[in-house]
Amino acid sequence: MTILVTGANGFIGAAVIRALLSTGQRVRALVRPGSNRSNLDGAEIDTIDGDITDIETLDAAMMGCRFVFHVAADYRLWVPDPEPMYATNVQGSMNVIEAAARANVEKLVYTSSVAVLGANADGTPANEETPVAVADMIGHYKRSKYLAEEAVGKRAHELGLAVITVNPSTPIGPGDIKPTPTGRIILDAAAGRMPAYVDTGLNVVHVDDVACGHLLALKSGTPGQRYILGGTDLSLREILTLVASRTGRSAPAVRLPHWFVTPIAYVSEGWARLTGSEPRVSVAGVRMSAKRMYFSSAKAVRELGYRSRPPEEAIAAAIGWFREHNYL
Repeated sequence: MTILVTGANGFIGAAVIRALLSTGQRVRALVRPGSNRSNLDGAEIDTIDGDITDIETLDAAMMGCRFVFHVAADYRLWVPDPEPMYATNVQGSMNVIEAAARANVEKLVYTSSVAVLGANADGTPANEETPVAVADMIGHYKRSKYLAEEAVGKRAHELGLAVITVNPSTPIGPGDIKPTPTGRIILDAAAGRMPAYVDTGLNVVHVDDVACGHLLALKSGTPGQRYILGGTDLSLREILTLVASRTGRSAPAVRLPHWFVTPIAYVSEGWARLTGSEPRVSVAGVRMSAKRMYFSSAKAVRELGYRSRPPEEAIAAAIGWFREHNYL
């Protein structure tokens, strides 16, 4: 039995690969040509060069596969041109669903995000049923993932393909090679590059717990349903305090109001357009931080047997990996 993983060399994809190999599965990895493959070094897997926007390579990758984990996505809070993001996250996901149906795949796990879910105004944890609409999506990443999840569910139903959706919260841990926006927060704090913070909150989870949740979804998830794979709700101040406790630094004591940070984000994005670099602060990121992004994994715990480790372990693992790979 062969299992295909798209986005296999990415942060979550590589964690899913590790989890599958630990259970003795035969894994095939779909990896974009020219992309960084260091997350797959030493892994005993079959690797196929391809792209989810290329239908022919998808057909070849899925040949003989019983299950598919569609993890590939363009995860950036700011892009100079949003069209490639929609091509990957929306059309690419549709290509994967179509190819899986042609290959008679038995079951597919689709990696969405809590970014597409609603958030409660009072800061209490949201769940899979918290009301939300596309108009609530801030920035192209959230909007593209919302449209993708909606399109995947509709097309899978039309094709009779068994698809289980998982919605990771904000994973941290080993293998964050870019790093992701959340990983950047941990890295900057560990390196002493975050002198102040805004009043917001995130649900922090170890990436390996998210990966285990993917496997549990394949085993026990109900097709057509979605499951939040999260960890612990923490304010940004609490996250930075945990980072400080692991690095011997002092946690930032200055809290900046959102109105103060917004013009900085505009300037940062303008400079990024001029230089071709990534902005240190994005407007979408600042707008999202106005809400506490807290989520409940109760459904995954109840129906999948999902579990997550304490946030201290996740933060320690992230810092340890960044240090080991010379990010610090």
